[in-house]
Amino acid sequence: MTSDNGGAGERRSNKVLKGIERAPHRSLLRAVGVTEYEMTLPFIGVVSAYNEIIPGHVNLDKVAEAVKAGVRTAGGVPFQCEVPSIDDGIAMNHLGMKYSLPSRELIADSIETMAIAHAFDGLVLVPACDKIIPGMLMAAARLDMPTVVVTGGPMLAGTLDGEAIDLMTVFEAVGRAASGNITEEELLAIESVACPTCGSCSGMFTANTMSCLTEAVGLALPGAGTSPAVSSQRIRDAKETGRAVMDLIERGVTARQIVTEASLRNALAVDVSLGGSTNTVLHLLAIAQEAEIDLTMADVGKVSAETPHLTKLSPAGPAHMQDLDQAGGIQVVMKEIERVLDTSQVGINGKTVAENIAATGKTNGKVVKPWAEAYSPTGGLSVLFGSLAPDGAAVKSHAVDPKMLRHRGPARVFNGEEPATKAIMSQDFEAGDVIVVQGEGPRGGPGMREMLSLTAMISGMGMDDRVALLTDGRFSGATRGAAIGHISPEAASGGPIGLLRDGDMIEIDIPGGRLDVDVSAEEMERRRREQPEWTTKVKGYLGRYARMVTSADTGAVLR
Repeated sequence: MTSDNGGAGERRSNKVLKGIERAPHRSLLRAVGVTEYEMTLPFIGVVSAYNEIIPGHVNLDKVAEAVKAGVRTAGGVPFQCEVPSIDDGIAMNHLGMKYSLPSRELIADSIETMAIAHAFDGLVLVPACDKIIPGMLMAAARLDMPTVVVTGGPMLAGTLDGEAIDLMTVFEAVGRAASGNITEEELLAIESVACPTCGSCSGMFTANTMSCLTEAVGLALPGAGTSPAVSSQRIRDAKETGRAVMDLIERGVTARQIVTEASLRNALAVDVSLGGSTNTVLHLLAIAQEAEIDLTMADVGKVSAETPHLTKLSPAGPAHMQDLDQAGGIQVVMKEIERVLDTSQVGINGKTVAENIAATGKTNGKVVKPWAEAYSPTGGLSVLFGSLAPDGAAVKSHAVDPKMLRHRGPARVFNGEEPATKAIMSQDFEAGDVIVVQGEGPRGGPGMREMLSLTAMISGMGMDDRVALLTDGRFSGATRGAAIGHISPEAASGGPIGLLRDGDMIEIDIPGGRLDVDVSAEEMERRRREQPEWTTKVKGYLGRYARMVTSADTGAVLR
């Protein structure tokens, strides 16, 4: 879809405002309180994901109000509408998680529907959390109209016995409790203080990674990717965002003038330097599809190979989002990796990357390492290819114990998350095993569930340096350990992961970018001939999704 917003001076809203034939439209607008004067001003859709069940979203009503105040002060008329959203933590490890990734498409479709049906002149997108931010960015790329984004901001870290903790601490504590290392009372103590405020969970998990990348790609104001949800800076960011969309309309700047191949590569470089979630690979590929930009899994690997890893936020280290914000946030990170960025790219504030980072001080080296002192000369995300992943797989490599970067071990194969969870909870596995969860891809799941419970239990049991996990599904951004996801093609599309048997020897070489199975091509072909055709017995939205979704290597978008 391309823009029909012909540039500065032309308004989409004229479709519902101008001419005698639009009298019924104007009458309905008067019914919601629009004045004669306001009908001469740009109409701005303020799309919020506010609801009362997600910690990252309970403050979005206040953020959206601040956005609307900014729009009004700059001479626009804001109209708020909302989209569905899912809390991955609450949806985790049950049927609800099947709906998480598919909700990304619902969000993009909902924004398209509201924006076009009501002829908005511009959009301000107010998301938080995992699928909501990328769903909104997909809509921005698809609609190609003046668009800015301000997220709800990260949660503050919790504190227990003087140590910072977060939601990942709780998930891992489940594994510790299951293995008898802590009591249920100790688990309750952790659970009670790990999430002390509203906001996106405080580590460098998927939600906060995507918030950072919204700033890196240029659709959010500098600094807005990291300011805490409970800070007054978040409200000021929101007001300035409301003003920024009016400036875009005045200048005739649309989303695809900002979301370019170069700006997406900039975002990828920031992603790998942060050691962000593997899910961002999936989402950036999907955003590229909407923007009609050719971006592949191999491109991710190339960017990671030339970009250093500069931060270790939870789950890879003790720091949290508030620490990154106080250290200067994403602009400091971009300044450190300036040599691999296209600094001519222009953001919503009308300034280039070079101009924005020129106003930023140097890192103090505590949270963001300088290039010369990087944790690794290559990025914290790795893309693997091989006989088990012909079209690619992704791993948060900086969160893998060094002993597991290269590993050879026998497969323990489970068809779906539930039997794998049962085996791990009962500790029915051996050191050295490669636990394989097949049939959890976008089509096969359907929905490509995140499996944070599995990885967290392994880590909580102290086995993440001795056991690997593989899946055609996804692992949470909060995951650590040798957890390799997005294996493509998925089992439901005939991928080799669906042909694995217990005892097959799996070879993992993360530094070498390889993921292989030591089974002959002849044997794999024999298994393929004997494999029954994959069927997905689901109805409703998930049934439609399963019929239309592509594999992870193309972003799991709908065709």
